[in-house]
Amino acid sequence: MIIQCQNVQKYHGAQEVLSDITLAVRQGEKVGLIGRNGCGKTTLFRLLSGEEAPDRGQISIRRGSTVGLLAQIQEGGGDTVYAVLQRSFAEPLAWQRRLRELEQEMAGLNASGEERWNGLLREYGSLQEKFEAAGGYEIEAEIHRVASGLGIGSEQFGRPFASLSGGEKTKVGLAALLLRRPDVLLLDEPTNHLDMAAIEWLEQFLRDYAGTVVVISHDRYFLDAVITKVIEIEDGEAITYHTNYTGFQKEKEARLLQQFADYQEQQKKIKKMQESIKRLIEWGNNANPPNPSFHRRAASMQKALDRMVKIKRPVLERKSMDLQLEQQDRSGSRALILDGVSKSYGNRILFTGAEDVLRYGETAAMIGGNGAGKSTLLRIILGLEQPDAGSCTLGARASVGYLAQEAVPEDAGLSVLKYFREEAGMEEGEARGQLARFLFYGSDVFKSVGGLSGGEWTRLRFAVLMHRRPNLLILDEPTNHLDIDSREALEEALEEFPGTVLAVSHDRYFINRCFGKLWTIEDGKFSVFSGSYEYFKEKRAEKEAWITRSSEAGGQESLAAPGKASFPAPLGDVKSPERPRPERLRSVQSREIRSAAYWEQEIAEAEKRLREIDAAMLDPQLASDAARLSVLHAERETVQQGLDGMYEEWLGSSHQ
Repeated sequence: MIIQCQNVQKYHGAQEVLSDITLAVRQGEKVGLIGRNGCGKTTLFRLLSGEEAPDRGQISIRRGSTVGLLAQIQEGGGDTVYAVLQRSFAEPLAWQRRLRELEQEMAGLNASGEERWNGLLREYGSLQEKFEAAGGYEIEAEIHRVASGLGIGSEQFGRPFASLSGGEKTKVGLAALLLRRPDVLLLDEPTNHLDMAAIEWLEQFLRDYAGTVVVISHDRYFLDAVITKVIEIEDGEAITYHTNYTGFQKEKEARLLQQFADYQEQQKKIKKMQESIKRLIEWGNNANPPNPSFHRRAASMQKALDRMVKIKRPVLERKSMDLQLEQQDRSGSRALILDGVSKSYGNRILFTGAEDVLRYGETAAMIGGNGAGKSTLLRIILGLEQPDAGSCTLGARASVGYLAQEAVPEDAGLSVLKYFREEAGMEEGEARGQLARFLFYGSDVFKSVGGLSGGEWTRLRFAVLMHRRPNLLILDEPTNHLDIDSREALEEALEEFPGTVLAVSHDRYFINRCFGKLWTIEDGKFSVFSGSYEYFKEKRAEKEAWITRSSEAGGQESLAAPGKASFPAPLGDVKSPERPRPERLRSVQSREIRSAAYWEQEIAEAEKRLREIDAAMLDPQLASDAARLSVLHAERETVQQGLDGMYEEWLGSSHQ
């Protein structure tokens, strides 16, 4: 065991945060610490790192073990980013400086200083061995490897740490912690400021990590990829499950059902014993002459009842955010139209020729690296920023509900109740009832908005959004700071929502569950992909393998040969003719004049493909294969959109 906690209790003022925490973590284990917001997970991390001491109980960390905690507020002083990263190698770098000093001193000695020279040489050899064993010669390469994996470009190395944003500071702090390689890594929401590529890199890093990892996360996909053990904090106590997150969900449900059955059985037994005690006392009182043996038996039975370990009544369904998204009125069939939208800042191109139609009822997730331009495109859609080329049009009767990523109220001194009443235009009694649905109870409604946690602030904004009843939801990182229960409530609400949804997100579980279309921005290119994130990854991997094989064969002849699979666009322009894409046919770059005969041939091919898809969907063998039918349906939608574009081009060429 490297970590042990026995009956740990912790108070914040008069409020009990942890009541009875008992847990054990073995060397090398990858542990997920989960629980609802405010259950005490971060407090437990502070106790494990030694920042705070428990009020009762005992915490044991194996002697000599180093513990690294990702701090919420990063301190860098006046150093550059690279200097902050170098701090992780403070001792080897000190040895390196001493080696340079020894080299200069030995070079300056003359022949008479042989004894001194031998002493310096011994020190030099000893230090060099230690420096080499500590990986001193790979320090620079290791810094670049970890920084690059987390999305910290080398161009940022010279920036003053103090000039970074909060998210950038957290990323640099995480990189510095990983470079230190402590025996115990304590990571509190490490994926919050990372894009998908960085999250996937971190997953692989942690799987290969030789030390022990304890991570607080609400990212279910990340938890499944990394952890082998779950410790849940609930009602101030810790419950351990030896499985990943998916296994934990099943085990917890089975445990709760068994606990409830045991509770009911015990309650029956307790009721019988209480009735027996009552009956014995009555018999003793009514006996003539009085019989004290009845009272003795009743007292003995009462002692047995008092000694019985009572099973707590399990809470089978805990309260979560009650989000019910409804629309005032539906929009037109085309909710959002992007027509060749391009945007750049100076010499940096964010995206060019962004083109797609988001139809009423569709759900699209926008993905891409940090800084790729996702939030900029949202601002263009909302009319807050102008594109360099092209246009963005909202459909008829489109009513937009926007949830920004980090919206801070102008007056942070407003109470939750006053803020909600002003935003929703509601009297106090009704407002308090609505806020209770979003877990703001009693005195919670008098908290200042500026003092809310990230999760509370997001719930409050969803309460306002629900009241406005839009038919086009635009969400920027909506799951950030929400606990798993709130994320599941949001997912269920979006599944029931009849309107259109566009969301920027790095939460792969959320994307897989709620979205049937992906907008990707990568290397300045905007692409559309129909299908889930899992399907997108699968096709992207197939495409990379195909490109690799073609490169090794020395041929770039026909990457999109007939019969080959269609691949997602972000990795290049390889597309199958079997799935014509509207962005290819109608983009600004490809709008050259073609003859009517050309478009007639293209239309015939597309119509043939539609007939093939329709025939495949009618195949009785696919009747129960929902996943394959979903893929075929998405492909049919894409081909149909492409066909619509071809008809437009054909009509245009016919009138040239």
